[in-house]
Amino acid sequence: MDGASPSHSPDTEAWLLVSQASGIGNRYFQRLLARYGGPLEILRASPNELRELGIPQPAIDSLSAQDLSAIRPSLAWLAQPGHRLLTLAEEEYPRLLKQTDAPPPVLYLMGNAQLLNQPQLAIVGSRNPTATGIDNAREFARCLAGAGICITSGLALGIDGAAHQGALESGATIAVMGTGPDRIYPGSHRDLAHEIAESALLVTEFPPGVQARPENFPRRNRIISGLSLGALVVEATIQSGSLITARLASEQGREVFAIPGSIHNPQARGCHALIRQGAKLVESAQDIVEEIGALLGALQPPTAASDELSAPQNLHIDPEYALLREALGYDLVSVDELITRTGLTAETVSSMLLLLELEGHVSSAPGGYYCRKDTLASHSSGREST
Repeated sequence: MDGASPSHSPDTEAWLLVSQASGIGNRYFQRLLARYGGPLEILRASPNELRELGIPQPAIDSLSAQDLSAIRPSLAWLAQPGHRLLTLAEEEYPRLLKQTDAPPPVLYLMGNAQLLNQPQLAIVGSRNPTATGIDNAREFARCLAGAGICITSGLALGIDGAAHQGALESGATIAVMGTGPDRIYPGSHRDLAHEIAESALLVTEFPPGVQARPENFPRRNRIISGLSLGALVVEATIQSGSLITARLASEQGREVFAIPGSIHNPQARGCHALIRQGAKLVESAQDIVEEIGALLGALQPPTAASDELSAPQNLHIDPEYALLREALGYDLVSVDELITRTGLTAETVSSMLLLLELEGHVSSAPGGYYCRKDTLASHSSGREST
């Protein structure tokens, strides 16, 4: 490694050179570490020794070249304030992740690295959730973070983003990225990512410059589940990638939780499938604390939902409003169906729905559907809504 930059230790450069060598995945890296003990020793190994270990020729060529130009983007990124490389050899490497099969040998961090060894719960779900799914993700995350559980998710649109935002309101969150640390995906979450980096933690196993690719996200999901004591799926279709996270969590011996939904909601079918397969059905944050609390000792009780969520405030007592609210029920319902159920005119129903939505009592969904918003209280705090 002649010409090494004086601002970085040979050990750091060795970890980067081995982890970014062509053809070296986590499993080959683990095999090499088991044989040689560390990356500096790996780089000193002869090509013949590497062949005897079954290392592919492209990887041997890459390790032999020790081309520092290949890792300069990583070195430049690490030179910036608040950026860090955490290696498998360090005591701070998260214990739960280390116990998984072929853990990533290096992690790129931005933010508070101490969060990696805090008790974590993964919250994942659909990128196209219902309004109720968004509310549930945010409120469960807020309550659980307030109880001392770090919320871990994947920075994706939908449930992931809502979970991060809810956790930041009362505690901590970790966002695991499917890109290099210098690439925020999706771009619309750039501000959220910056907020997480400032007050919590961004993590990725991918080096700087790596763009979002489909094959990256199962690897990201493996880290999300590996860091966590369990995974909560809020909403998911049968084809949702969040079910991969749930499956990985189960394979890693972690708890899997799912929030049930309406039988008419396609976004609930993945959760229902998980429940049939043995996932724990949860209706409140307290359900989760009771399950994982025994693994951790005492946890703070989850904070109750805020008053404006636990009971409708300033709700009009006009009988027609009461009739409409009852007609909404707990599932998404169309305006046409509300007209049929109430016997009110289309103009009246539309006007009332607009006012109820402005006052926070009703949520709208794509396609002209509505549902009662006060159902969130019973999901998040475990209390009956009034």
